[in-house]
Amino acid sequence: MRQLITLAVLCSSLFCFSQTNEIDSLTIQLAYQKQDSSKVDTSLYLINALYKSKNFKKALLYIDQTERLSKFLNHTKGIADVNFYKALIYSQKDDYYNAIDGYNKSRQYYKQLGDTLGIAKVNNSIGLIEIKRGNYSVGLEHSLSAIQIFETRNLLDELSLAYNNLAEAYYNTHQIDKALEFNIKALNVREQLKDSFGIKSSTKNIASLYSDRKEHRKAIEYYEKVLRLLNPDEDQAIRGEVLPRIGSEYLQFKDYDKAAEYLVEGLKFNRRIKNDDGILRSLNAIGELNMQQRKVKLAEIQLNEAYGIATKIDNKPELLKNYRLHKELDSTNGRFQNAFFWQSKYYDLKTELEKAKQPKIPVNTKVITSEVGDTTIDDAINSIEKQDIKQKNQEEVKQLKTMSYVLMAALLIISTVLLLLYLKRRGLLKYNKELLAKNKQIQLQNEAFSEQIKNLEDINKVKDRLFSIVSHDLKDSISSIKAFIDLLKEDSISREEFYNLVPELSENADNASSLLYNLLNWSKSQMQNLKPKPELFNIQEVFQNKIALVEQKVEQKRIVLIDESRRDFIYADKSMIEIVIQNLITNAVKFTRVGDVITVSNNDHDGKTLICVEDTGVGISRENVDKLFQSGTFTTRGTDNEKGTGLGLSICKELVELNGGRIWVESTPNVGTKFYVELPKNKPTE
Repeated sequence: MRQLITLAVLCSSLFCFSQTNEIDSLTIQLAYQKQDSSKVDTSLYLINALYKSKNFKKALLYIDQTERLSKFLNHTKGIADVNFYKALIYSQKDDYYNAIDGYNKSRQYYKQLGDTLGIAKVNNSIGLIEIKRGNYSVGLEHSLSAIQIFETRNLLDELSLAYNNLAEAYYNTHQIDKALEFNIKALNVREQLKDSFGIKSSTKNIASLYSDRKEHRKAIEYYEKVLRLLNPDEDQAIRGEVLPRIGSEYLQFKDYDKAAEYLVEGLKFNRRIKNDDGILRSLNAIGELNMQQRKVKLAEIQLNEAYGIATKIDNKPELLKNYRLHKELDSTNGRFQNAFFWQSKYYDLKTELEKAKQPKIPVNTKVITSEVGDTTIDDAINSIEKQDIKQKNQEEVKQLKTMSYVLMAALLIISTVLLLLYLKRRGLLKYNKELLAKNKQIQLQNEAFSEQIKNLEDINKVKDRLFSIVSHDLKDSISSIKAFIDLLKEDSISREEFYNLVPELSENADNASSLLYNLLNWSKSQMQNLKPKPELFNIQEVFQNKIALVEQKVEQKRIVLIDESRRDFIYADKSMIEIVIQNLITNAVKFTRVGDVITVSNNDHDGKTLICVEDTGVGISRENVDKLFQSGTFTTRGTDNEKGTGLGLSICKELVELNGGRIWVESTPNVGTKFYVELPKNKPTE
């Protein structure tokens, strides 16, 4: 590392030495040259060297001398070039009006010479100034006029600057696609020039634009390119910015592991380099990640810290994001009054930022004459014409003075009236604004109350259905079992009679167990937000386990159960799929007769696993098929008078869809039924 630093210092020293050597050589050469066009050319080389070394003061001295000599020799090219360099220096000093004046003068001379390249350079430079001043439409017009010439002549340095100017102008006028197009062009040129700083800047801009277009994977691709380009010692601020941005992009399509990896690294890195902006961006994103993973307490700590930093450094875009996340956090925790507070602050700041995004066009874009004592185009006007103009101006001034007194009196009266009207109108506007704010708050409160009422009504419906099922089906099964036990306890039946009743007692217990199993799963799915925890598992093992549970019932009804399942892996929540398979096999046993056949199988279908539970039982009518997967309690008794809950298939449908699959049935009365379940074999890409 020390050797690399030494080499960099040595290269920098050699470059500075070569520049100084060139300037000294040109200065000596210039001192011994005659007052002719060759001296003008040498002086222009010297001015260029001084400009590149940022010695603007000395460059302006040579510009002044060279301009005088060029005018004396009538050297039009020299006059054009020195005015162009003068304008470049004023532009570097942010003296835009004098810079534009210099560019306009040089462009006039380039037009006399028919120098299209000189005109293009001037137009591109004016475009850069206008874009910096916020006058984007004028800047675009100038830069676009220069692009074609630069492309024709393959002038890479000029193209790099022009493409970058256009990209910035298009971005500030909200033309994202055009901004992306010219940033990509600028990147290609800068890669040819091996411009390290420009490559990093353009690559980061492209990533940001893809993020604005919601193309998050492309944004990640370019942000990671930026990371690979960074120098660990010199580009720490850029790394601190890019790390949390990549994490935020992964968060957009819920790749929580990758998002956490980059966000935690970004937070640690920014804390180490004490970069408040990077810490703020990381905390906001990590807070959002934890909210999505239901870690609300941890999210609240992180968002509170982010809020403190955002207000301290006045980072309004991140503060806006923090307001939104605080509103969502308080809504989740049921703190609706706090949520209203954050939502109000969010909308106020959002309005402020949208106004700030509007391009600020300068009021006065009139060119100011250069302050350096140069001769301008006005010198071409002869003295007689100037005298006539002066005389006319004096007469006009006298007339204007008389008119001004009258206008001032009228203006004073009108101003007084307008002031009174303004004060009255301001009072009315203030009153209306307060009314609107109160109405808005009341509207937000009403919306929140409506949502709470709806949630309570849904929970009441679930409770009513739960009590209804418990009070009928479950009570009947348990009461029957209790009656058998009471008979045995009171010696009301003999042991032989009891043994004869044992199968019926077992069936009632099975019914109660099945009902309770489905009832618990259904109530859980209705009163909670079930979230699957997918994993890869062998579906054949699930079939084998669930078939073992019904072997006794299969033997009792003398049913033929054929297992055609094969070893295959699916990507889903194993416990949920076990519930689905158990329900389907139990239903098949329930609705088959003595001698009927049940077949379970799984096959590949369009890159997914297709599960089939088929029976040759009683089948289902067309009108009942449409009711099977509804959330009601539709049920029928089995072939051996078995009872059902009416909940099993609706639970199956919900669990299958939660795992990214689908379920359907094909059935013919008195022929048989086929239940199909389609599930993914691999983790989805998004």
